[in-house]
Amino acid sequence: MLEQSPVKRQNGAPYIPLLAGFAVVMGASAVQAHAIAAPDFSAQVGVASEYVGKGLGKSAGDPSVNGSVEISTGAFYANVFASTAKLSQGSDAEIVSAVGWRPEAAGYKFDLSVVNRDLPGTRAGVDANYWEYQADASRKIGPVSTRLRVNYTPDGFAAAKEAWWIELQGTVSVGPKTKASASIADRTADGGAEYAAWNVGVKHKLTEKLALDVRWYDTDSHALGENYDGRLVGALTFAL
Repeated sequence: MLEQSPVKRQNGAPYIPLLAGFAVVMGASAVQAHAIAAPDFSAQVGVASEYVGKGLGKSAGDPSVNGSVEISTGAFYANVFASTAKLSQGSDAEIVSAVGWRPEAAGYKFDLSVVNRDLPGTRAGVDANYWEYQADASRKIGPVSTRLRVNYTPDGFAAAKEAWWIELQGTVSVGPKTKASASIADRTADGGAEYAAWNVGVKHKLTEKLALDVRWYDTDSHALGENYDGRLVGALTFAL
């Protein structure tokens, strides 16, 4: 057999085959990185018979309008949600901004985020902007999709300081376009209201982009005010 001689440098030039291979690998990596980095956008608008947040009525029984937009790349995302509101401290809207990461591991889907809440229109002297740190863990168990949410704020709205919101939700499909869900949650707070909340309802896709949600919300603390009372809420959302 003939023994191949090694490729030699010519006038100090690098090995041509190595350069060609390196160029191919780097080109493929750049194309792949570009594909991964290309952001995805989603948005929706909605209207509800009442705005509800953490189990409580936040629009004094009046209808509300809302909208959201999200940009994501891979498992990372940033989004903004805004809704009209009507709170006793004068707030006429709530704006919720978040950045987060949605990894998957060991059969679970996680959603880890840092959230900023702002309530425009709040009267002077009331702390209306605060941060939350939230973690979701989701997993399907048989026909039921489950989600555990833990939300923590070191300094909450108005007089509330450290607060926790822990919620367990279950969702099941009852048809090709319909899902029923229920959740129960507990809120503890330093300087704020403490209560248990729950809701049960059905979400149905009227079209590919239009969905209707009808849900009953309630708490165990009706004595704290009308916004803690049970209420039936209907909401329409349209994906843009």
